[in-house]
Parts: sequence; C-alpha cells; structure tokens
Amino acid sequence: MSSSSTFLLTNPFSSVSGSTHLRRSFNNVRYGGGVRIAANLNVEVQAPDLSKEVMDESNKVFVGTYARAPLVLSSGKGCKLYDIEGREYLDLTSGIAVNALGHGDPDWIRAVTQQANVLTHASNLYYTLPQLELAKRLVANSFADRVFLSNSGTEANEAAIKFARKFQRFSHPDEKQPPVEFIAFSNCFHGRTMGAVALTSKEYYRSPFEPVMPGVTFLEYGNVQAAKELIQSGKIAAVFVEPIQGEGGIYSATQEFLQALRTACDSAGSLLVFDEVQCGLGRTGHLWAHEAYGIYPDIMTLAKPLAGGLPIGAVLVTERVAAAINYGDHGSTFAGGPLVCNSAVAVLDKISGPGFLASVAKKGQDFKELLGKKLGGNSHVREVRGVGLIIGIDLDVPASPLVEACQQSGLLVLTAGKGNVVRLVPPLTITEQELDHAAEILFNCLPVLDKTANN
Repeated sequence: MSSSSTFLLTNPFSSVSGSTHLRRSFNNVRYGGGVRIAANLNVEVQAPDLSKEVMDESNKVFVGTYARAPLVLSSGKGCKLYDIEGREYLDLTSGIAVNALGHGDPDWIRAVTQQANVLTHASNLYYTLPQLELAKRLVANSFADRVFLSNSGTEANEAAIKFARKFQRFSHPDEKQPPVEFIAFSNCFHGRTMGAVALTSKEYYRSPFEPVMPGVTFLEYGNVQAAKELIQSGKIAAVFVEPIQGEGGIYSATQEFLQALRTACDSAGSLLVFDEVQCGLGRTGHLWAHEAYGIYPDIMTLAKPLAGGLPIGAVLVTERVAAAINYGDHGSTFAGGPLVCNSAVAVLDKISGPGFLASVAKKGQDFKELLGKKLGGNSHVREVRGVGLIIGIDLDVPASPLVEACQQSGLLVLTAGKGNVVRLVPPLTITEQELDHAAEILFNCLPVLDKTANN
C-alpha cells in the first residue's frame, strides 16, 4: 500500500547549537511495517527507526505535561492511523472523542479547504457567515436560544461559570450577596483552566494549583438527597453535571438523578449546566446525551467533536440566561473563526441526520453486547458499560497493560476512571467489521491482565 505524501524532516540527530539542521524531502511508502524513502538523490534507502529520535527530540523541547504513549503518528484515513514507520492501527480513541467523522472525511476536507481559500480569521469585531450558519444550526437542533463560541471545552465551561454568576447578579439586583457557589460531582471532569479545574473532582488536577476558585462543593454522583438539600440552601449559582461521565469512568446518570437536579434548580433559582463536551454530538446515538432523558438544561457546554478536529467550544443557553449577559462580559479573539465554523457546519450537518444517529445507536449496542460476550467471562472484567459509542470496560486491575498490549497488536484505546477502565470512543463512522476486529484484539490481549494481577 503506498502513500503519496511528501514532507520535510528536520534531522533529529542534530542539536540546536553547533549543528546544521538537515532538511530532506521524501515520499514514504508503507510496506510490511517499514518505510521506504525515495530521497532527493533518487536513491532508495531503508528508513531508520525514526520514532525514538522524534520522541527524544520532543522530550527536549516540550514542557513535560503529557505522559505520551511511545508512538509517533504520521497519517490517518477513516478509522485507521499510521505511525511514522508505516504500521497501521485501528483507532478507538478518536483523538479523545474528537474525530467523530474519522480521519480525512471528504466532506470535512472540502469545508476546510474551501473556507481556507476565502477567509480564515476575522475576529469577533465583525460578522461572518460561517459563524452565523453554525449558531443557527445549534439553536435549531437544541433546547437553546443563543450560542457563545469558544476554542475548547474548558473555555466553554469557564464561560458557563461566568454566565451563571452574572445571571444570579442580574436576577438578584438588590442583594449584596447573590448565589455564587457551585455544585459538581464525584468522578467529574470539566477542564484544566482555573475555574474549570476548580469544578473537577480529582484532587490530582487541583491540588498543585491551589488556591483555585472557591465555593465549589463536590457531591456523590447520583446522590439525589444531598443535591436537593444543598441546592435548596439558596447559595448555589449553578449545578454542573455530565449526563455521561467520560474521563471519570463512563458512568451514566439516572433519570431520577437528573430530574431531581432539574426540579431542585427550578425551585431554588439555580441554573442547571450539562457538560456534554465528551458525551454530546451523536456519541450516544442521540445528538445530545440529555435527549435520552427528556430533561433539558439552562446551559450546555460542547467542544470535542464539533469541528472535526479543529479547536472549538460552544456554550448553548436559553434566552433567560442570555438576557443577563451584556457587551464586554466575555469574549475571545479566535473563537468562532470562519475556518473552524465552516468545518463545524459540515460535521453537524452529517452527525445530526436521523439515519446517522440510528447507526451509532445500533453499532454501540451491538458492540457492547459483543464485548460482554467475549470479555465478560474474564475474572478481571467487572463490567462493560456505556451508551452508543462511549463504552467503558471496568477492570479489577490497572488498565494500562491492556492498553499497551492492544497498541502492540494494532489497536488504540484509552483509559479512564482511576486508571482501571478501558475507554472506547471510536469515530462514529466506524464499521461493524472494524468493531468486531477491535473486540477480537481486546479478547486476545486479556491474558496480560493475569500478569498484572500476579505482580
């Protein structure tokens, strides 16, 4: 199988000081797990193992915020990824639930390239058509009346924090101390910036940066009584909840829990915020995860898959919330740029189709049942759970050895929870045959868990 991509390689063997960086243009051809390089001298040579060189050089120049897998990716097509040596991987990570249409979707590429040839960035000083088209679609397909665009999920949650506090001040103009506190839940994840990380339950994310934003109380996910009591205190500006927790371990809220939150918020004047950054936009087989419950928020935050791999976030709000927000209350230079918005229109148009959503629901149900049959008999597998194509395999041992074994066998998966959950969030376009293949690899790699348990 051949690839016609041409790229420039900065010599990874040289250092910045005292060395000349060599740049070579070559075409790479994948075959048998290796790369054949056609160099400028028209002499074909066998490529060295470039991965180690790239990883070593990266570790010299980047801040050490990521514990990356030892894998250098170079290209992707559909639900397949290829490393720099040409090895093929079935991708059940989607760039952490981002690439909903897989890699290189032709409609997405067309939207990006056409817009790039016209207008890429204009800022929010001016109106642009792609931004309007995206906002109109988001409003038409949701509970919301208005939209604020950002660049990421954590930025969307930061905006939601500000909007909630501004709403409470707007709603209580004569009170010196309106409700300003927040409720979040165990195992939740809302982002890494200072406000969003204050709403994230895992202390590992918060403690190095304290003091973070005060006024956040963490309750047990699903504890109806505790939530009702605190909301009724009159101190709560907003309740942040994920209808399905992704990073936290693939836990789904119950109907009773979300309905209790909705009722209590209505009674106390608190806002209900659904964080659907990971579980929204078709991932569950519904366009929005909360649609399965028939319960609607005041604010919803979105991000990951919306622009098909380009950075975007969105905050969807009711007119009641929007009425509290004025010029200058929030903003962004890059958010809602025409390039990103045009790509998001292409993604949303494809994902929101009833046939597309029905296929996600069916594939997800079939896949979960298959995993239950193939993996459920293993003593280390406690549960296979999830909805649509957001699935977790709960283990009684750390999941990392299984994730690593899968990678060695050509399958990319993620961890979640406390490191004991295998998280599966493939492109929504994945085929039944590819899901069957993924299940087979997972099954074949299970013996590695016995070695983990015995160590």
